[in-house]
Amino acid sequence: MKKIDYYLTIGWLYPDLMSTYGDRGNIIVLSKRCEELGIKADVKRIGLEQDKKEILESDILFMGGAQDKQQEIVNKDLLEKKGNNLKSAIENNVPGLFICGAYQFLGRYYKTADGMMIDGLSIFDLYTENPGIHNNRLIGDIIVRIDDLRFKINDLKKEGNIHKSNLINHKSLLVGFENHGGRTYLGKNIEPFAKVIHGYGNNGGDKTEGIFYKNAIGTYLHGPILPKNWELADFLIQKAIFTKYNRVVEIKDENHVLEDEAKQVIVRRYLS
Repeated sequence: MKKIDYYLTIGWLYPDLMSTYGDRGNIIVLSKRCEELGIKADVKRIGLEQDKKEILESDILFMGGAQDKQQEIVNKDLLEKKGNNLKSAIENNVPGLFICGAYQFLGRYYKTADGMMIDGLSIFDLYTENPGIHNNRLIGDIIVRIDDLRFKINDLKKEGNIHKSNLINHKSLLVGFENHGGRTYLGKNIEPFAKVIHGYGNNGGDKTEGIFYKNAIGTYLHGPILPKNWELADFLIQKAIFTKYNRVVEIKDENHVLEDEAKQVIVRRYLS
């Protein structure tokens, strides 16, 4: 049987404007994991000057967080130029990881600390409001748990079976760092990414963190998220291969000592 060479394009949205919190580390991990798995990967930087069609040519999408000024510039470009293509890609199951400000962009609106209303793309059924400068920002280490079986790649079937390698353990703990003034509230038709075990998450009240829609993940976890949570990087890569090639990539259990130890440092600090 002829060996199939897999090739993925990682679309990095607004790398010069939306990468304040070291989120380029997520791109590094995705690229390195593809290399380790024998998958050819190219990172395409999609900024203000790039054509919107490059979003539709991407197999994995990523956008990080930024300060208010940069977010204002990016939000304008999304609303006027690239937003429809981004929505089309997400609706067509292109895997994506959207951090903090990027996550907020994809909701219905963002209300700033001074009461200004900023329209979002309405891809996700959620909204974000900043309660004002006299309220604390939600800052600190965060630990969340994936405890919903929807995170198995249940459309990756072979002879009717779900391969063990295609699952994020349904009790997986993920760790990161959050820093946001906005409080995000989910609509009735959207599922959270995870449950907060320690930290604040979407709004500091309902114990939800992020969203999971189609194959897209929105989250407040900086740090960046993927170096300490390698299973999430593998999940995005597997989804991308299946969406593009309709094939399952078998990922064997590997030794992730350094990654797991980095995660356990945070887990032990707060949960031991």
